[in-house]
Amino acid sequence: MEPLTLTTERLRLRAFTADDTDLVYAVCQDPDIQRWTTIPSPYERRHAEDFTGRLVPDGWRNDTEYTFAVQPRDGGPVVAAISLHHPRSGTWEVGFWTAKEHRGRGYMAEAMTALAHFAFTALDAVRLEWRAEVGNTASRAVAEKAGAVVEGVLRGGLLNKGTLRDCWIGGLLPSDLGLPGAHPYLPARG
Repeated sequence: MEPLTLTTERLRLRAFTADDTDLVYAVCQDPDIQRWTTIPSPYERRHAEDFTGRLVPDGWRNDTEYTFAVQPRDGGPVVAAISLHHPRSGTWEVGFWTAKEHRGRGYMAEAMTALAHFAFTALDAVRLEWRAEVGNTASRAVAEKAGAVVEGVLRGGLLNKGTLRDCWIGGLLPSDLGLPGAHPYLPARG
């Protein structure tokens, strides 16, 4: 797929480019991003160069990961990153980070909702999954605000920096956003 741009009321989501390398490098120095995400730690300039110069374009080209830079719709700096990745059997996983100075403004929940609409309408996704290490309450709050239902804890469900960690898992279905699904859904009773 060719990279595309999504817009929301306040945001523009577009593919990262090599021009974003300095910003990605700077934002990823945040200890919280290094702690709670699977980016390398310490995060070196070469990691940012690889991300913007190889990983992002390869993901789009190979239809394996769609990574977006999140910016204010009317212009301004990149405030966050969000991606769809690990596609399997119609299910995509969503992952994200937000620059420290832009947290708490609802940007990520808005971006996640836009990305979910894209996944369900353009990619024919049947489900989106969100995972975060148990204790990452900020990520959980974003996922829930975007409509994800936290479904439980996966023991050793997240490999981060060489260590298996327990993680929360949440799911988002098309019906959670008022969208029709590709298949009927019959929830368990009782």
